[in-house]
Amino acid sequence: MSLKLRFELPKKLFIKDPQDSEYGHRLLSNAIELISELGFESFNFRKLGTKMSSSEVSVYRYFENKHLLLLYLNCWYWEWVTYLIDMQVLNVKDSAEKLTKAIHCMIHASAESELSDYINEGLLFQIIMKESSKTYHISRVDEENKYGVFLPYKELVGKLASIINEINPSFCYSQSLGSSLYEMINNQLYYAEHLPRLTSLSNEKALEDLEKMVNHFAFAAINYKSSPAAT
Repeated sequence: MSLKLRFELPKKLFIKDPQDSEYGHRLLSNAIELISELGFESFNFRKLGTKMSSSEVSVYRYFENKHLLLLYLNCWYWEWVTYLIDMQVLNVKDSAEKLTKAIHCMIHASAESELSDYINEGLLFQIIMKESSKTYHISRVDEENKYGVFLPYKELVGKLASIINEINPSFCYSQSLGSSLYEMINNQLYYAEHLPRLTSLSNEKALEDLEKMVNHFAFAAINYKSSPAAT
């Protein structure tokens, strides 16, 4: 029997946490499948209820609207990536190796895992890659931010920034680089699949090439020494 990995997610996201019931597990599993199939714009709770052989009303007992459901899935994924990084760097002493492992975790977080039997990590990553920006590139982002709903993302970026600062304590842009590395991974894979002229990656071996590229950018930035004229 596989384990049911549970994360503490911001309470403003949900009415009832779907992690805590079998119906909630089905809701998340079916929502991931349906958003992946239809796209977020065409997805709604009525269609989700139909897919689950349930009622739209039952879905609304867990989430106020589909935006919060999408944000919930993002938060789960951010926590998942953070968890993977924590496990991989637990006994690693070398800071550069920590960052290499963290980058590997971000790129391969879509691999199926027995730690979560109701989350399809591969499909969830496709949603993150295509739909994630819709959770925070919105007009009410400042209002939602006050409720702490983006805390899992901030903690993930903070973890990356901490590792970067271990490598080079004088590096001034650790948070910016941390968030840029995460977004680069999602964007470059999206470009390789849909807008190939915007990336140097080939879709055939995108993950392999992406890992090399992200490591190159990360360590080049961390170890860059600006000239006197640029300071």
